Amino acid sequence: MADRDAILFLIPYFTENVWGGTRLHDVFGYDVTGSHIGECWGISAHGHGSSLIRNGRFAGRTLREAAAEDPPLFGLTTPEFPLLVKLIDAADDLSIQVHPDDEYARIHENGSPGKSECWYILDALPGAELVLGHRAKTREELKEKIERGEMAALFRTVPVFPGDLIHIPPGTVHAIKGGILLLETQQNSDITYRVYDYDRLWQGKKRELHVEKSLDVIRVPAEDPGKLITRKEEIERQETENRLQVLMEDPHFTLFRLRLKGRAELARDGGFTAVTVIRGAGSVNGLSIRKGDHFILTDACREVMFAGDAELILSEAVFS
Repeated sequence: MADRDAILFLIPYFTENVWGGTRLHDVFGYDVTGSHIGECWGISAHGHGSSLIRNGRFAGRTLREAAAEDPPLFGLTTPEFPLLVKLIDAADDLSIQVHPDDEYARIHENGSPGKSECWYILDALPGAELVLGHRAKTREELKEKIERGEMAALFRTVPVFPGDLIHIPPGTVHAIKGGILLLETQQNSDITYRVYDYDRLWQGKKRELHVEKSLDVIRVPAEDPGKLITRKEEIERQETENRLQVLMEDPHFTLFRLRLKGRAELARDGGFTAVTVIRGAGSVNGLSIRKGDHFILTDACREVMFAGDAELILSEAVFS
């Protein structure tokens, strides 16, 4: 396993969305144009859009190809890279939606994994909020209110602020609303069931809804939204500068934060670690990094030295 593949830097894949804006260019400086750029798939090996690798023996090829050809490089035993890391700019409200779990997706979505995810809020306009959960006590009540279009009464909204962390397990009704910029870490899945899309048009027509499948997978009753949110103040109380801080442990991945002020040394046991720089600049093993960079510490990278003044979000897959 070549040392030149120890750290792989990535070129993101971008998507245009009805609710997207311009902050992926304006805030992160990505070379992407358009007024509706909603998602930056920074670390992606998905068939709908894979990151390109900038360096090493896979330079110019996709992360999806690299994982398929050399799973051990990432500490994998199968060719399927398990995580997807995105930046999302919501200039307008996303659809109200829900994701299936692994079992439902395997049966109903041609063997796809389900989708568990979390959001780290990077920026939010004053008054910004999310849809998170619902008020129905039974599945019958849920179905009736959706069919009647009683969305405002049915779905819960919660305020959010920069630095908050939100966990979205499968079966959780959710929607990012306008004015929010966030980092999303998720299973490598693109399965989304839309419950409601505000009757808006995209490219001249309404987007497809998936109400029947949504009713199959929505958790009833919903979990208390307060149990899904970790506020910035709690995260900062547990912060230790220049050391990895565990933000969240999901059954499919663990999320970390590194507040870098000077130098931080990490020893790794192998596998892969996905990294996104969300603030500042510095270096990793002598290689320059800055805000907006996405890279992977591969199985070949066992000793890591970060230096600089930056904030990084890291994630690792959990294998059962």
